[in-house]
Amino acid sequence: MSAVEEIERVIEHLPAQDFEKLSAWMDQRRVAFGEGRSTPAAQAFRDHRAFLNSYTPEDEGLYDHAEGR
Repeated sequence: MSAVEEIERVIEHLPAQDFEKLSAWMDQRRVAFGEGRSTPAAQAFRDHRAFLNSYTPEDEGLYDHAEGR
């Protein structure tokens, strides 16, 4: 039996609360490795709405000094 199969068997027997914790942890890891997910949990890490909502046309050019990403 492979390690993945063992992990799958253990996960299948987890209580719902522990499964939710594991799922949230996996989402965090996925985001950390740059494989983002479109779930609300993953989006919470990169929520730029406050900045975008406050940005006005007069702000154009304020952030041009930042290196390209």
